[in-house]
Amino acid sequence: MSLRRPSLDQILEVHIQALAVTLRPASVRQYRSAAHRLLRYLHAAFPNVHRPAQLRRDPHLLGWFRCLCQEDPPLCNKTRICYLLDLRHLFQGLAAGGHSIQPDLIRMDDLPARPRTLPRPLSPADDQLLQQELRRTDDMLANAMLLTRATGIRVGECADLSVDCLRQLAPDQWALYVPVGKLHSDRMVPVDEEVRRIVSRLISLRSVAPTTHLANSDGFLLPRGGSHNGFCATLRDTLTAAAQRAGCSSHVTPHRMRHSFATEMVRLGVSLPALMQLLGHKDISMTLRYVEVTLQDLQREFHAARQNAIHQHTIPALSMPSNNPSADLSGIRQMLATTHHLLEIYRRQLGDQQASRKLRRLDRRILAVASEIDRLVKPEKRRHIGRSTPE
Repeated sequence: MSLRRPSLDQILEVHIQALAVTLRPASVRQYRSAAHRLLRYLHAAFPNVHRPAQLRRDPHLLGWFRCLCQEDPPLCNKTRICYLLDLRHLFQGLAAGGHSIQPDLIRMDDLPARPRTLPRPLSPADDQLLQQELRRTDDMLANAMLLTRATGIRVGECADLSVDCLRQLAPDQWALYVPVGKLHSDRMVPVDEEVRRIVSRLISLRSVAPTTHLANSDGFLLPRGGSHNGFCATLRDTLTAAAQRAGCSSHVTPHRMRHSFATEMVRLGVSLPALMQLLGHKDISMTLRYVEVTLQDLQREFHAARQNAIHQHTIPALSMPSNNPSADLSGIRQMLATTHHLLEIYRRQLGDQQASRKLRRLDRRILAVASEIDRLVKPEKRRHIGRSTPE
């Protein structure tokens, strides 16, 4: 009696269970949801498809793509992208595991256009009102939210900060150690006196926290009564309530404060590569989504660039003799060095390549004359030293 071969449903489920060994539960749920959507469509439209080898791009996958576009309520592009990428990864895993399955069932050009995520920093007025309200409240949760605004860290990273997160790097340099978080990497975020004050206040408030919270939060800066996710939800609720009390004009989330931090850093002169490190990103394109550039920013940058252009070719002041240079080899050598310097500055301003080449040849001759004078100066110095040495 031959054994019954596993169905496509069973094969996908076994593969997802194997992925669950290394993936987070949320990621496993996403893979399983994508697989169930495809299987539900195949059972209804193509009930004879039972094996991975039977899958075809047309009509099976292309038909499913059309079905996703006709969902009611309609799925956003981001959700459809996640489904397609998850299934593509599952198919690649099946092929690597020895299953017979056609390549390129899902191609990268099948993905819908990604939504353009605009930066969503708080308005300056809302940002100021919110920070004032958090300082007025001055409890553990309010200071935690002030810390996220002052450092740009994620709310989940704030929840996992250790008691000794503040590290001294030099006599006047401090940084906040942010543990391994969303992108599986840790980092050090430079801090100022205000952040040090907030951390000190949090440590003081921690000492009077309920004993049950401290017992559940050994080593954490912020005591919690329950799970990590539950505590993060409490922090978000605290921020929402503070924004309502402050009279903010729009909905406030911890991530919007992170956008505000990024925009503020750029306006203060922080470069994008440095900002990427501050935010804990691995891709500069992600950092660009966090930064809002307004017309006022463009005006400031434009006029600063124009001022730099005016002073771009300013010839630096050189040390020149107060009187006429001495008529000896040292004086001549000094004048040749000054001439070489001025000639090089002038040559770099020229747009005429032919004239620049001629000046370069002339400059080489000047350097050759200066080198010959150096050879003459050295014997003269030796003779002078010989005459001044007592017998």
